[in-house]
Amino acid sequence: MNFLAHIYLSGDSLKIQIGNFIADSIKGKQFESFDDEIQKGIRLHRAIDAYTDQHPIVQQSTERLKETQKRYAPVAVDIFYDHFLAKNWENYHQEPLESFVNNFYENIQQYHDILPSEIQYMLPYMIRQNWLYNYQKMKGIERVFEGMNQRTSFQSNFLQAPQDLLTHYADFEQDFTLFFPELISFSKDFEKEI
Repeated sequence: MNFLAHIYLSGDSLKIQIGNFIADSIKGKQFESFDDEIQKGIRLHRAIDAYTDQHPIVQQSTERLKETQKRYAPVAVDIFYDHFLAKNWENYHQEPLESFVNNFYENIQQYHDILPSEIQYMLPYMIRQNWLYNYQKMKGIERVFEGMNQRTSFQSNFLQAPQDLLTHYADFEQDFTLFFPELISFSKDFEKEI
């Protein structure tokens, strides 16, 4: 899952949302330097990633991209799934997507000083280009993959990914629709345990 899903799966706690949002930038036990709620978000993020990576439906989505996206297939699937979450947002949340992402953008800036440097650098671009809201549009997805293509140090085929999505659109959407309720249930159960 990518940014939007991780924030959504964090529930209403801003600090858990922040931890879940920054978790990819926190290595090893560095998370122990954060307050308890942010640590919960980091743990939740790691659990979501582990659950997602081993899930047969997600593996099916990933397999569909192996030829074109190779080792980046799981990354592309994460973005595709955020697209379907944004596109079908009203099925998962009562608050409109635009309001939800604007509240997140506003609230996370209060914690700017504790964010990892790479997140501090990225966040203004994310807000200005409204990544989270624009995941619902193909233009937004294209922009995400263009940015990822520029940032990756290894050869990728990210510029092909939007076409891959369109080619298998119904299949990816069906995979997401089947998988996401299971992930919601897993996340809620995990959050109760931490």
